[in-house]
Amino acid sequence: MDASWWAEFPAASDRFDRAYLLEGLADLVLPTIKAPLLRREVKIGTDTVIRYLERPLPVRLAAAEEAVDRLERTLARIEERSTGSAIATDEALVLLTAMRGDFASAAAEAAGFVSRSRLQRLFVTALRLERFDIPLTLRLLDGGQRPADAIRSGHLIGRYSWWPSWLLRVVTERALAGTLDEATIAALDQCAYAELSPTQATIARKLLSGDARLIDTTAERLVSLGEPEAAHRLREGDLNAVALAARLVPL
Repeated sequence: MDASWWAEFPAASDRFDRAYLLEGLADLVLPTIKAPLLRREVKIGTDTVIRYLERPLPVRLAAAEEAVDRLERTLARIEERSTGSAIATDEALVLLTAMRGDFASAAAEAAGFVSRSRLQRLFVTALRLERFDIPLTLRLLDGGQRPADAIRSGHLIGRYSWWPSWLLRVVTERALAGTLDEATIAALDQCAYAELSPTQATIARKLLSGDARLIDTTAERLVSLGEPEAAHRLREGDLNAVALAARLVPL
């Protein structure tokens, strides 16, 4: 994943926790810096910037800027004196990039030597979104979805955690398939409020999954009960008709 992929995370939340992200990134990257003295200096620098991000006071800003400048100078000296046995600085450069505020580029570089799944969890947790389904979002990312799409689905489903388990399974399946949007959520909400019995819920789940035979049988029943318009909408794939159809199934 390139920097533009990682940049979709902070763009998705105005509460993105940069202090938490830098601290987590440092926890992942610092152990990979082999030179003890360099590792110590990078840790001091990241800790200084983290303190500023946690509480952005002018005095802490000055300290953070000095920490960035100091690490830049250190890495430049190492590069100037490089020999065949030079100290590796790639890992330290990743954290320097993050200290400068470019978390997307830092993550793209870090993904080459730290766990991508741990990086993804770090970025998702740093979103600090309320009523947000983190496990689902991580599943969607692992399934290949772009961050913006996975976050949108996680946020949609997180708002409806009170839904019955059978309906949450349906909506999760749609999210994994990339077919979840606000209109679908609004239609499925009708099923959540329908107070269906276990049998009716099973029927609704099958109707939502697109069971052609059951849709045809249920549509015929709707016609026989004087609901030809609902039957037509059900056959056309209208999710709003599913709740009505399921409620008409004998208990």
